[in-house]
Amino acid sequence: MSSDSEESTASAHNDNREEIGSAATYLASPAHLGEGEDPDVSTRDGTEEEVEEELQSVDGGANGMSFATRRKLQAGHGEEASASELAVRPAVRRPGSVESTSTPDDTPSVQHQSDESDTPQAPWDVVRWTKLKRITGQVFSEVGKRNFGRATCLNVAASLVVGTSKGFILVFDYQQVLKSIIGPGTKAVECGPVTALAISADHSTIASGHATGHIFTWELARPARPFLHIPPLDRAHLDDRHSDGHVSGVAILHIGFLGTRHTALVSADDGGMAFSHLATRGLGAIARTVKITRILGRYPLSEKSMEKPRKPSSVLAFAPLPLGNVEQPTDDMGLTALLTPYLLVVVSTTPIAQTQHKAPRPKEIAPHSTLSGCLAWFPAVKLKNPSGDRNKTVSKTKLVYCWSNILTILDVDCIVAPPTEKEKPTELRFRPRSRWRSEEAVVAVQWLSRSVLGVLTISQRLIILEDNTLRMTDTFDLLHKHIYHSDLFSHQLRPVVEQLDEGDTSMHGVVADAFYMSFRAYKGRLFLLGFNDVSIGTLSNWADRLLALMEDGDFIAAITLATSYYVGDADKLTVGLPDDDNARHAIVQEKLLEMISASLKYTFSRGENTQRGDTSLADLASACFTACISMNELDFLFEGVYEAFEDDSSTKVFFETLEPYILEDQITALPPNVLKDLITSYASSSRADRLEDIVCRLNTETMDINQVTTLCQQYNLYDALIYVWTRAIGDFITPLINILTLIKRIDFEQGEDETQNIYLASAMKLFPYLAYTFTGRIYPGGTLMDEEEAYSAKKDMYRFLFSGKNLAWPPGSGEVFLTRIDKGDEPSFPYLRLVLEFDAASFMSMLNEAFEDSFLNGDQDTVNGHQVNGHQHASAFTPTRQYIIHTLLGIMTPDSFDVEDIIYFYMFVARNLPKYPQHVILPGTSLHQILIGLCNYPTDVVKDDCQLSIEYLLSVYQPPNPQSLVSLFEKAGFHRVLKSIYRSSQQYAKLLEAYFNDTEDREDVFNCIVDCLRPSRGLIKKQINEFKTVIVNRALDLIAIDASRATQTLKHYAPDLLESVLDALEDESDAQYQYLKALIEPEASPSAESQALGEDLPSGFIERYVQLMCKYNNSHVADFVSFLKSGDLQLDPVLPALEKSGVIDAAVVLMARDGLVQGAMDRLVKHLGTLETALTSLISAAAETPDVANTEEAVEDLLNNIQKYVKVGIWLCQGQTRSIERRPESLADRRKSAYGEVREEDLAMDELLWLDLVDKVVSLTRDVTSSVSELETTLSSLDATQSKPIDTKKITATLRSSVQRTFSVLLASTTTPLGKLPTNSQPLTARPPLRARQSQSQTNPSFLRILRTFLTRVAYSSPSLADLRTVLSEIFSAYTFEETILSLANRFLDKEGFKQVKEIHELRQRGWRPRGQVCEGCRKRTWGPGAGGGIWEAWERKGQLEIERRRAGTDDRGKGKGRSTPLADEAGGEGPGALVVFACRHLWHRKCLEKASGGEEGVGGRGERKLKCPMET
Repeated sequence: MSSDSEESTASAHNDNREEIGSAATYLASPAHLGEGEDPDVSTRDGTEEEVEEELQSVDGGANGMSFATRRKLQAGHGEEASASELAVRPAVRRPGSVESTSTPDDTPSVQHQSDESDTPQAPWDVVRWTKLKRITGQVFSEVGKRNFGRATCLNVAASLVVGTSKGFILVFDYQQVLKSIIGPGTKAVECGPVTALAISADHSTIASGHATGHIFTWELARPARPFLHIPPLDRAHLDDRHSDGHVSGVAILHIGFLGTRHTALVSADDGGMAFSHLATRGLGAIARTVKITRILGRYPLSEKSMEKPRKPSSVLAFAPLPLGNVEQPTDDMGLTALLTPYLLVVVSTTPIAQTQHKAPRPKEIAPHSTLSGCLAWFPAVKLKNPSGDRNKTVSKTKLVYCWSNILTILDVDCIVAPPTEKEKPTELRFRPRSRWRSEEAVVAVQWLSRSVLGVLTISQRLIILEDNTLRMTDTFDLLHKHIYHSDLFSHQLRPVVEQLDEGDTSMHGVVADAFYMSFRAYKGRLFLLGFNDVSIGTLSNWADRLLALMEDGDFIAAITLATSYYVGDADKLTVGLPDDDNARHAIVQEKLLEMISASLKYTFSRGENTQRGDTSLADLASACFTACISMNELDFLFEGVYEAFEDDSSTKVFFETLEPYILEDQITALPPNVLKDLITSYASSSRADRLEDIVCRLNTETMDINQVTTLCQQYNLYDALIYVWTRAIGDFITPLINILTLIKRIDFEQGEDETQNIYLASAMKLFPYLAYTFTGRIYPGGTLMDEEEAYSAKKDMYRFLFSGKNLAWPPGSGEVFLTRIDKGDEPSFPYLRLVLEFDAASFMSMLNEAFEDSFLNGDQDTVNGHQVNGHQHASAFTPTRQYIIHTLLGIMTPDSFDVEDIIYFYMFVARNLPKYPQHVILPGTSLHQILIGLCNYPTDVVKDDCQLSIEYLLSVYQPPNPQSLVSLFEKAGFHRVLKSIYRSSQQYAKLLEAYFNDTEDREDVFNCIVDCLRPSRGLIKKQINEFKTVIVNRALDLIAIDASRATQTLKHYAPDLLESVLDALEDESDAQYQYLKALIEPEASPSAESQALGEDLPSGFIERYVQLMCKYNNSHVADFVSFLKSGDLQLDPVLPALEKSGVIDAAVVLMARDGLVQGAMDRLVKHLGTLETALTSLISAAAETPDVANTEEAVEDLLNNIQKYVKVGIWLCQGQTRSIERRPESLADRRKSAYGEVREEDLAMDELLWLDLVDKVVSLTRDVTSSVSELETTLSSLDATQSKPIDTKKITATLRSSVQRTFSVLLASTTTPLGKLPTNSQPLTARPPLRARQSQSQTNPSFLRILRTFLTRVAYSSPSLADLRTVLSEIFSAYTFEETILSLANRFLDKEGFKQVKEIHELRQRGWRPRGQVCEGCRKRTWGPGAGGGIWEAWERKGQLEIERRRAGTDDRGKGKGRSTPLADEAGGEGPGALVVFACRHLWHRKCLEKASGGEEGVGGRGERKLKCPMET
């Protein structure tokens, strides 16, 4: 049976254990069955000592957990228990737990035994595996295999039942005693191996299916004879059958009981058929009749059948719905789930077979993946502690099923008809609830409990899944368990497996072996049938894991894990904890507190403080904090836990762990003793800043105020002191007096004294304290106060700070606070003066923030003495902004304060006047005084702030004579203010000067020019002229700011100033070059636009630009002039500059463009002669040069220049050759030019240019080579071991390459057809017709004339034969180089063409494979099984005709590309047997193809009919 048919009992008791039974049972009994969580997996067999140890822990009392180290049992206790020992463990329950009200758990405990050689597994492992040694010894021993055969399947309920290959059934109890051997002396042993087993709901009957198709049922009370025998049908008489049944020889793969009846069975076989069997109640096996109903599949076809072959199928998984512990409408329906390679089918067998649900294979399954299938039911059970909703008192029936690696959970809802419609059957609704994807194929699945699944993959990995979330909680390897598996499906499903058809995604790569008969789950236990043993695995519960970690000494991990159990973050369902938070908290909290106490006691009692690191203590403290905060046990944290750390003098670790919890507001109150120790510890370790942050986050209601304030004053913790005074007592003045007292102690004349620095840092906290209080915020956290408290605090603070005389605080105490240390006369506003004298700048910054508060609005926000917000306050001093500024104006005079302090006050007033014009009104004299004071700032540090303040002030104050202040603003450098004044008075020339003078915003000068010169501005002519005069006078500054923007602005808005600005700049300066560059070659425009720009520029600009470019960027000259048109540039002023800077290439380009071609060549030849002279001089002096590096670099530069100017000469000659139109010459003239005597005077202009260039290049190469030879001779005579100062080989190679390049280009330029080819009007793809054509000379006589003239010139200049030989060698080297390149190219092309032809030939020889076996037209089978014998006969005839054709020496097979390839050609006649297969893999009968194409066949190149596939058109 593919899943637990015994689930009917298992489910009810799973419910008893998990849903109704108290979860405290797990705590009391760590060895009780539970579910695992820890991913640290071990599969080693447990020892007998461990089993007995667990039993002792069960008997140890109600708590069931002891955190002391367990003692090892004596060796005598480790002996194996005898078979007579009582193996049923008593149920252990925690006192006070809720007793179960459902069916009691009647399953006895399995006696675990293991080999003595097995390594004990870790006690906290997720699954504790134990080998059932006695069962293994009896089943897998040599005697057992000889007597019973090998084990083939396993099933578990109240007994362990094993089927064997010899047809026997072995029944073991949970003491591993063999209770029954079923089958000897009966027909069952003659029916082949047992392939399926099932146990009835009451555990009294066993059903077995055999490999031959026989089914037997056995009563355990009378196992000698079968209770029922259902034989298979004879395969030979299937057509004459009168009843249904399995076919003889087809193995029964699955079997199960329906409900509680012993005579109602369902089964499925290897052939994909499933049946329900209902036996009558007779007087014996012979008198009973069995009614068999087919519920799935079809009988195999007989040999006589002409029916189309069916798609092969099998039943991969099969299970009837077991009974739960609550009655359901499905109990009488006989629901059975079947999984085939194609469908999931749920069938009801009672009263008639009827399909209730179908589901296709999920589309998520990857193509060509492993084919596997499994499923398992979980029935409806009664839920513990249900909610008020009555519909939730019973869980839903669930079905989990897997195809390949896709797992799906299906919920089943029963809709019962109302009493008025009793005839209406129960309606079932199936809803897929969730889906999970595994990394590999799933081969077996079982329910371990209502919420936990065990999944076995094809690689024998066990995965634990939670049902609700489908979260993988554990995974571990079972490969070493050697689980028994068998290949049951691959033979039957062979056509379903992919066979080289990658286009069909429905096919699979392989069929997985069957594991369902070896992987069982019962009451949370896992049973595995291996090839050599039987094992049982128990999932450890939460108590087991905690106990194991504690006893191993890993207290931190134990406390952390227990905390996760309490919170519910861990896998509570898989470890046996209830899902309800209250129930789980009640169970875990007590044990968690005990674990913390035991851990602390053990850790601090070892006396190993020197060896124990702070890291482990910190981890332990962190675990304790997390646990106590999760349980809200702060009293235990600050009593038990803190006392343990305090006794061990480890409070530092405790406080460091406590700190982040306070900063994150998780802990807001500390006991007084803990807070005192905290302050002392942090203050003594110089961590005052962190301490203040901690104290200011605590609730002051639980503090000892006197203690805390004393400590804060002692350690100068003024932030904490202010916080405690204001929050605990509500006194805002006392902290202010404390800080003012501290200010009186500060002596600024002592310099950098440590004590003074501490006092100063503490005193500076006055200003944020005032800012927070005046804006209604709590200091230092920043939380808003409530409205009543904020009003009271602001009133008291303003009253005290702005008091005109000294006050007593607390009121009525008589203790007047004085500001003078010498006890002299107190000034007016003593406290305000004290603060201003301490730091006026910080006070003004604070007051600027306080002015934003509405408290200072005064009577404007009150109505009849009531605040607008509805709160009435007694009449008291309520200052306003006007009052505060008026008071400060009277106090801050030059006689009492420094200029820097007064400046800060002036900036404060100037910036707040525009903000509150309705609240602050000052006379003009005061405003003018402030304006003058801001201009006379003492240092440049406050310059920008003063200027900004004046801008604020001028927005609300208009001076009577602004021009009188201009000199003052100019002296102060307030350019923004000057710009505003000049713009308002329309003094645009001065405005532009102000922009030039403003170094901080010089880029804005261009916007000023654009704004003032735009026509819509309306400036008069005088203003424009003055404005332009400023531009010309400040031209250098304008170009220095941004030359590009300057030129663009002038060109668009003042083009008449372009020449004036250029003249204003220094001659031959970089500024002029940058100006002209931005004007002629702007970066944003392409180079081609320079011509258009040059047309609008004044004359001489381009020539001036080229002259400056020769000086500042001579490498760009040639590129620039190449884009100019003829006539754009005058050569006379430019050529001297070009020659002076050495930019000969640009001069050549310009002269050639103006038609001075010969002059250009003369200049180029002259410059090449200069380079030749320089190079030969360097080579001659190289032997004696002391600076080898510079010589080598100079030679490299000269060679590069020679190559560059040779290329320029080639360009010049090519251009002249292309521009000359030659008239056709007669044959006699061409022969005379080629072979007659040619003089230089007879050459054309381009030929003379080529002659001069070739002559110069060759002579240069000859002379330099001669110098190189002399150098090498000199060096060889001096010292053979001395390295050469220059690379002579590189010089020779470079010059020879120049010669080769020159002759190669000369040959290419002069070897052209004399006339143009006629235009071909045919398309490019058409092949031109072959026709006779008169040969045409492709050689121009110019090349021969140039060569003959050149040789004549060389002969005159070098009469030596050796020199002439060298020249000819260089010429021929050029031709040899080109020949080599062409030869290599041809070889590469030939090799590539051969490779492509070879690939095409191999593809043609491979042939085409048909897509299927049926004709695309008539859909009849054309080849393969079922096609009939005519195909083979046609093939034989075709082969005979082929042999005869070869003997006759004729072969009319075509070789045309793309022709159809017949599988059975005309040898089979024109009947339907002639087949045609196309490249698209479609297969047709010849007649079907002609019929489908409708006579549209074409005609091939040799008269053959050309067929086309109709499906591709």
